[in-house]
Amino acid sequence: MRFLVLGLAVAAIACDRTTEIDLLAPTNLTYRLEPSGDPDLPAGILLQWDPVLSSGLEAYEVYSRPGSSGSFDRRATTTSTTFHDIGVPDLEYYVTARTTDGRESAASNAVYIDERTRMARPATLTSTSLDGAIYLGWSDNAFLAAPSAFKQYRIYSTFYDLDADVCEAGWILEGTTVAPEFLVGALANGISRCFAASAESHVGDESVWSPLRADTPRPEGRNILMFPLSVDANASGFRFFDDANGDGQASRIELGLVGPGGSPSADFWVYRDGSNDIFLVPQRAGVRVAVYGSVPVGGLTSIDFAPETGYATTGVEAVPGWGYVFEMPGGDGFLRFGALRVTHASADYLIFDWAYQTDPGNPELRSMGTVETGVTVRR
Repeated sequence: MRFLVLGLAVAAIACDRTTEIDLLAPTNLTYRLEPSGDPDLPAGILLQWDPVLSSGLEAYEVYSRPGSSGSFDRRATTTSTTFHDIGVPDLEYYVTARTTDGRESAASNAVYIDERTRMARPATLTSTSLDGAIYLGWSDNAFLAAPSAFKQYRIYSTFYDLDADVCEAGWILEGTTVAPEFLVGALANGISRCFAASAESHVGDESVWSPLRADTPRPEGRNILMFPLSVDANASGFRFFDDANGDGQASRIELGLVGPGGSPSADFWVYRDGSNDIFLVPQRAGVRVAVYGSVPVGGLTSIDFAPETGYATTGVEAVPGWGYVFEMPGGDGFLRFGALRVTHASADYLIFDWAYQTDPGNPELRSMGTVETGVTVRR
């Protein structure tokens, strides 16, 4: 009988020791921040750790403190191996395991939310206006500086007030990408927007934004075929935008119209001289044309701002590879601007690409450039 009692006592001690041994501290505590667009104000933090394998485990206790010193406060109790803390996180966190009988393990490893791990911000941001879209590109310096820490780039946008030079409040996330480029689509032509890019690390630390960029999508057309008036009078005139309603708005789809060169509503017509050279001649009242730059342009998107001077009502020779800008009156009292790049010119026909800015008075035909300095940013 004495041996039986002794055996039961030894078994009880062994059971207690097994429970104590099983009550190990949680390990591999990691975190991931939730970017908000403001690197100083993350939307939250997600903690995650390896499970403690013990039959006596009841829950985990999450502790944190806002500074590098002082006592830790119990943040939460959870049965999961993750914890989502909404809002700006504390500076330091650790986790313990608790058994059904109220015993608590030692602390896990602590994690520090250290902003010194933040990615570098994209140093530059460029844009190209497209038809119903904006193409963005930026320097890849964030990835190149820390490839192992880099996760992705984040792209933001909001409305831009051209007259007030203001990026309005209400920034939205357009998307994310691992490449230093992004195409923002499904945009309304003639409506200006501000853009910014940031870099995000694997732990969710978001960089300061890149320089801001404002841009305005505009309609365009490619490979338009026209003829000199003496070859085909009915296909010798061109109208960028037929504002028949007089409201200055693209209320009808009447863009890039090829028609009679003799029509007073044509913006310009194609003329062939005695040497078989081809000319673009302004036609409609108030329309003027200027050669863009002093060298050929690589493409339609190389024509950015409409020039402030150099316009004339007389014709200019259409030379392949060169760009031209037309200044035109709108029905609302504001000027409009159109771009044209000649791809082929012969004695019998002309082929060109064109773009037109529907935003009243906006000289932007490709991109407006960086607007970080001298612009009000509202979040």
